[in-house]
Amino acid sequence: MKSELKQKLKKYLKGEGDMSLNISSKRVYFLWGFFFFLIICICLRIYYLMVYSPDWLISKGDDLIVRTQQDDVHRGRILDRNGVELASSVPKHSISLYRRSFHESKKPKKELDEQLKVLATLVGMPYQTLHDKVYASNKGEILLAKEVESFVAAQIKEMGIPGVSQSKILHRYYPTAEVNAQLVGITNVDGIGTEGIEKQYNDYLLSIPGQRRIKKDNKNNIIEYIGTYKEEKKAEDLYLSIDERIQFKAYTALKYAVEINQATSGSLVLIDAWTGEILAMVNSPSYNPNNRDNYESRRARNRAVTDSYEPGSTTKPLIAMGALAHNRIDWRRVIDCRPFLVNGKRITDSHAMNSGTLSEVIKFSSNTAMAHVALEMKASEIISTLSIFGYGKKTNLNLVGESAGSLPKITNKTRISDIERATMGYGYRLRATPLQIAQAYSIFANKGIRKPLSIIKVDTPPVGTRVLNEAETKRMLDALESVVEGGGTGSLARVPGYRIGGKTGTAKVAESGGYGKYYMGSFVGIAPMSNPRFAMAVIINEPHAGKFYGGVVAGPVFSEVMQKTLELYNIPPDDLNPDGSMKTIKDKDRILRSKQKKN
Repeated sequence: MKSELKQKLKKYLKGEGDMSLNISSKRVYFLWGFFFFLIICICLRIYYLMVYSPDWLISKGDDLIVRTQQDDVHRGRILDRNGVELASSVPKHSISLYRRSFHESKKPKKELDEQLKVLATLVGMPYQTLHDKVYASNKGEILLAKEVESFVAAQIKEMGIPGVSQSKILHRYYPTAEVNAQLVGITNVDGIGTEGIEKQYNDYLLSIPGQRRIKKDNKNNIIEYIGTYKEEKKAEDLYLSIDERIQFKAYTALKYAVEINQATSGSLVLIDAWTGEILAMVNSPSYNPNNRDNYESRRARNRAVTDSYEPGSTTKPLIAMGALAHNRIDWRRVIDCRPFLVNGKRITDSHAMNSGTLSEVIKFSSNTAMAHVALEMKASEIISTLSIFGYGKKTNLNLVGESAGSLPKITNKTRISDIERATMGYGYRLRATPLQIAQAYSIFANKGIRKPLSIIKVDTPPVGTRVLNEAETKRMLDALESVVEGGGTGSLARVPGYRIGGKTGTAKVAESGGYGKYYMGSFVGIAPMSNPRFAMAVIINEPHAGKFYGGVVAGPVFSEVMQKTLELYNIPPDDLNPDGSMKTIKDKDRILRSKQKKN
C-alpha cells in the first residue's frame, strides 16, 4: 500500500496520473456510520443534560455571573444603665475603583483625569499616585481609602466616576473617651472587639450579615436579584450596670488623687450591694480610645480586675469574722496589742496601744492584735474564711484579663508557718484585686449575704446566699463605722449628713526578694450605715509625694464619690443634728472631741 502510494505521488509530481485511491466502499460506510454515531451520542448527552440534569449546566453558567451579596456588618451600642452612649458605630465608608469599568467608560479621557484630580484630594492621595495606580492595568480593583466620612463619600458618589464604588464600614466612637476606656475596651480596624466589654460581648454586639444571590454583568452591574441565601442576625445594644454620672465623678476624683499623690496608678470599684451591680469601675492613668496614635497596651489594662495587691488592713474585718465564726475570739475579749516576735520576726503597730477589744482593734487598725487573732486560728480556717469573701478565685463577672488573686496553698507536703498566719491577719501573704475587695465589703453591706456581681443592668435583684452570721455582721458594721465616724483611721472618708463605715489599708509593695520602700494605700467603705447599700474600694498604688496611709490618700476619693452617689440615688441623710439638720464635718469633729474629753 505504501509503495503504491509513493509511485502515484511521483507520477503526480511529474504531471502524470492523479492521486485518487481505490478505497473500499465498506470503509466509507464505516466512517460515515461512525460520524453519525458520534453525533447521536453528542445529541443524547445534550438532551440528558438539558432534560435530566439541568442544574449542573445552570451552576456552571452561574459561576460566571452569579455572586453572593452580603449586607453591611453592624455593631450594637454600649450604653450605661440610663441609656448614655459609651460606645457607638459612626458611619464611614471605604472607596474602591474597578479599573475595567473605568477604562471602558465613554467619558472623554480629559474629563476622567479631571475627576481623578478631585477624587485624589477627597481620599487624601497624591494625584500622580492615583493616576499611576489607575492606568497601571485594565483589570483589578484598587482600594482608594479605607475610612472616609459620610459627607466625603456623598461627594464622591455625586461625581459619578465610572468604576468607583463604596461600602460602609464599622468605625467605633467612644463619647466618654478616657473615662470608660479600660472597662469598655476597643475594637480593631475590622470592628472586632479586642479589649474589655467590646471583646467579652463581641458576638452579642456584632451582627451576622444576611446574604443574597445576585447576577452581575461583566461591568459589575447588578442585573437580577435571585433570593436570600442566609438570614441576618441583627446587632444588639448592650446596657451596662455602670452609671455614667458616678463613673465620671469617680474617674475625675481618682485621677486627681493619683496626680496629687504622684502615684503609679489607682483604681476604684463601686457596687450596689442590693443588686450586685457594678455602678463604677475606673482606673488611672487611662487613655483616649478615639486617638490610637500614642496607644500603649499597658494603659488599656483594666487594673481593677487584672492587678492584684496584698490588701493590708482592709483584710482585718474579714479575718475577725472568721475568728468569730470558729469561736476563736469574742467581742468582749481584751487583746494584747503590744509588739511581739513570731519566728524571729518582730510585729509592731504604727498606732501605739497596749490592748483593746475587737471593736477597738478594728477602729485603730492594730496589726499586733490581729496577728494574735490569726495565730489562734488554723491556717485552713483563715483560708476558708477568705474564700467565703471571694478571695483566691475569679468573680462571676469573668471580665477580660481578670485575675483570681492568690491565697497560700495547703498540701500534704507544705504547711503555713506561724509568721505567715500572723501576717495574714493584717493582709499580707495573700493577693486580691480591687474588684474582689469591693465584693467582700458588699457582703458586709448585705448583712452577711453574698450576691452575684453583674456588669450588665439588672432588672430583678438576685436572692443571694447567706455566708456570714447576721448578728455578728451587724456588730462588725458598728466597728467599721467607728473607723470613720468614731475617730479611727478613716476620718477623711466621712460624708456630710451620712453615716459611713469602712476600713483603711496600708501595705508595703512587694518586690523581688522582699518589700520595697513604696506602699499601696486603700480605703474600702460602706454607706449609708443606717441601711447599707453601697460598697466602694479605692486603691492608690505607690504614692511618691510623701503621704501613703490609706485613710489619707484614698479616703478623700471615697468621700467625694460616695457623696455624689448618695445624692444621685436620693438616699436621705441619716446623720442628723437634734434639730433635724444634716451634720457637717465640723459638727462631727465637735461631737467627737466632746466624746473624747468625757472618756
